[in-house]
Amino acid sequence: MVMLTVAIATGMLAGPVPAALAQQKSDTARADFIGRDGKETGRAQLTAGSNGVLFEVEISGLEPRKWMALHIHETGTCDAAHGHESAGGHFNPDGREHGFLAADGPHAGDLPNQYVGDDGVLRAQIHSALVRLDDAERGIRGRALVLHAGSDDYRTGPAGGAGDRVACAEIR
Repeated sequence: MVMLTVAIATGMLAGPVPAALAQQKSDTARADFIGRDGKETGRAQLTAGSNGVLFEVEISGLEPRKWMALHIHETGTCDAAHGHESAGGHFNPDGREHGFLAADGPHAGDLPNQYVGDDGVLRAQIHSALVRLDDAERGIRGRALVLHAGSDDYRTGPAGGAGDRVACAEIR
């Protein structure tokens, strides 16, 4: 019985995984956002391209008509009980300064501010050429996306004065 379970789990009985399916799995990732209350608030679909990653994001239950900072953080742990501080600092494999306007910036975790509509939902499509889904140095799978309460000023370290972390999602 144990041997049969292992064979099924490893795909030995089902045959090889079709190349298109294996490629799709490595070229995409998903991130489910949880708010400070620990409840799910949205999701992001990430797709690898030839020059970076496309993020498709939707987060609800937010203050309407407001710009908010969205960043990639170094650790893929989202502990709502402690304000998502478990996600660590911004993903910064190059040791650069924070912000698009900084003299030695931006770092890889910097993403542009996003606008929340009248309905309290942030909907965005963002591309970053600074990250990848699966390579060792610039890879973000296993890291976190963090939404902050305010906007990023694009120059002040460590997070552009963006304020509290209101939602967090592990990139899987």
